[in-house]
Amino acid sequence: MNGLTKILKWLPLAAVVVLTGCGTISTMGKLESGAGAEASKMWDRWIEADGDIAVATTWERKVKAGLTVNDIEQVFAQISNERNMKSVGELPLSKELESRTGKKQKFLKVYSYCSPDTARLMVDFSPHMGAYLPCRLTVVERDDGLWIYTLNMDMMVKMGRKLPSPLKEEAWKVRETIYMMMDQAAKGEF
Repeated sequence: MNGLTKILKWLPLAAVVVLTGCGTISTMGKLESGAGAEASKMWDRWIEADGDIAVATTWERKVKAGLTVNDIEQVFAQISNERNMKSVGELPLSKELESRTGKKQKFLKVYSYCSPDTARLMVDFSPHMGAYLPCRLTVVERDDGLWIYTLNMDMMVKMGRKLPSPLKEEAWKVRETIYMMMDQAAKGEF
C-alpha cells in the first residue's frame, strides 16, 4: 500500500474526529487501552471486505477437512462444560429449510451459549449489550467445506468503554471461551 493510499484510507476517520471535536477527545479517554488499535483492525477488515460490516465484526475459522458436525458439536460441548458456559439453545436452520422446501440444504446451524452472571453484569453496565446476548457460534457449510463464525468479542472487551471489575475479568473469560470453542472445534482438538 503506497503512502497516498494509506492517507486516503484514514481520511474518513480523520474527518469524523475533526467534525466531532471535543466529544471525541473526551470519549477516547474513557476507552480501554488499545481500543484504537482494535478499531483499526476492524476498519482494515471492513475495507478489505469491500464494506461488508459482518466481515469486520466477526471471527471465522475453516474447519479442518474430515471433521464432521458431530465432531464440532463435541468440542463445543466439552469446552462449554469445562468453562461453565451454559448451552441455551440451537437453531437448526438447514433442517427447517429442508422441512419447508423438501429439498436438501447445505448445513447451517446456530449454537447459543451464555454465562448468566456475566450477562447480568454486562447488561447492568450497558443495557444495549442485551442485543448481543446470548453468545453464538454458527456452523456454515460452504462449497469448500464447513466454517465456524462468531461475533468478534474483542469489540466488547478491548474496544469500548473501560469495563469495571469484576465485569472486565468475567467478560474476558466469556471471550476466551467462545474463541477457544471456535478455534479448537475447527481444528478438531478434543
